[in-house]
Amino acid sequence: MTLSEIKKLGDPVLLMKSETVNRDELPGLLPYFEKMWSLIIEFRQVYGRGRAIAAPQIGLLKRIICLNIDTPLALINPTIEMKSEELIEVWDDCMSFPNLLVLVKRHRMIDISFYDLQWKRHVWSLKDDMSELLQHEYDHLDGILAISRNPDVRYMKWVDK
Repeated sequence: MTLSEIKKLGDPVLLMKSETVNRDELPGLLPYFEKMWSLIIEFRQVYGRGRAIAAPQIGLLKRIICLNIDTPLALINPTIEMKSEELIEVWDDCMSFPNLLVLVKRHRMIDISFYDLQWKRHVWSLKDDMSELLQHEYDHLDGILAISRNPDVRYMKWVDK
């Protein structure tokens, strides 16, 4: 898989809601995890950013988020359990529109639960940049893009690689 295979803005799959992963599906999905982790690294090499990707961005409508910050991690069937009332404003970037930043408001803190590859349940309490990152990826699972959160072009800017 190469960066050209990441679904781009305008692809209808990005607006679709993803389905829950059943435990017995996991073995067949393992190659997708590897592809997603590789894409994060490749994206980072080209654009200098990129920490996570959601399955719909590669055309897989399953509730999966892959992170590759220090080590590859998978979040299966994530659920945001708590959102702080306090919001932060961030310039949101996305692998599906890599040269566009969108100013959005996100919750400063969230609690997110998920299953890992061994089907062990975890709950993370996140704040600031990690909270924002997981909210962005979680939105992808529901077919929501950053430009849906703020469609006003005055709050978008084009950037070079």
